[in-house]
Amino acid sequence: MVGMSQIHETRGRVGKGFSCPPYAACNDGGQENLLHTLRDPFICPRVIALHILQIQDPKYKTATTLALARTATRSRAWNLSATIDEPQGLPGMPAALRLVHAKDLRPQPLHTPQGKGALLHALAHIELNAVNLALDAVWRFADMPLQYYLDWLAVARDEAYHYRMLARRMAHWGTAYTQHAAHNTLWDMAHKTRGDVLARMALVPRLHEARGLDAAPAVREKLIGCGDAPSGAVVDVIQRDEVGHVLVGNQWFRWLCLERNLDPMSHYTALCEQYAAPKLRPPFNETARLAAGFTQAEIDWLYLSD
Repeated sequence: MVGMSQIHETRGRVGKGFSCPPYAACNDGGQENLLHTLRDPFICPRVIALHILQIQDPKYKTATTLALARTATRSRAWNLSATIDEPQGLPGMPAALRLVHAKDLRPQPLHTPQGKGALLHALAHIELNAVNLALDAVWRFADMPLQYYLDWLAVARDEAYHYRMLARRMAHWGTAYTQHAAHNTLWDMAHKTRGDVLARMALVPRLHEARGLDAAPAVREKLIGCGDAPSGAVVDVIQRDEVGHVLVGNQWFRWLCLERNLDPMSHYTALCEQYAAPKLRPPFNETARLAAGFTQAEIDWLYLSD
């Protein structure tokens, strides 16, 4: 396996067709070298984002994500036009995690510690996937404005904090990440839209992540109702931040539509059909969706398309 030392060969010269060497945590001093790389102002942050995406350990992935978000604004090595070759095995996830179809997951009774832990595990999995999705948006798509990359690194930072908060609540109930099965719906859509940044903005933040705005109030009430007010407070924080994250997706979706001379409403509908996006069902959190940049016409369309 090629080690992290190869990153340093890219100082100041990331160009078209650059191949990112695979992340090696167990040999070549992978973890220490990556932390050193995060402090190197001559390594392109998009390359670093890809290396972080390959990390399997959630604790280390979130730590390095937070570090990259802090250092990227000072970087002198941003290369916005670089096309980076995709390595195998994305995203890095714990080997012990068992992925199943979403329909095969069964909710557990919330009056037990195991049930509370299972619900928090499901939320933590969503937030860790959201870290992966934000990092993927940074490294994968070239030729976007610098603010696009900074926006998605800020999203990755918030999602890393969310995962950590949920991990602490899981631990309170005796649950650890990978203890329960999880589904891969979010990453499946990311994989489908890997060839088009406009499709990615439309169908990940605007569709799947926006669905979290609709679900959060009920999840919060479930947690508070079963006696876990601290976890309910964590959901409040996540809901507040997710409004901003969906807004980022909305803003870049509309910017790309303008760049390509496309009507946002009609093109979104076409993308939903092209990529076989799931149909959304009420209830819709209209207040949160409006704050996240949806128009009332777009919300009305959701009801009509049900």
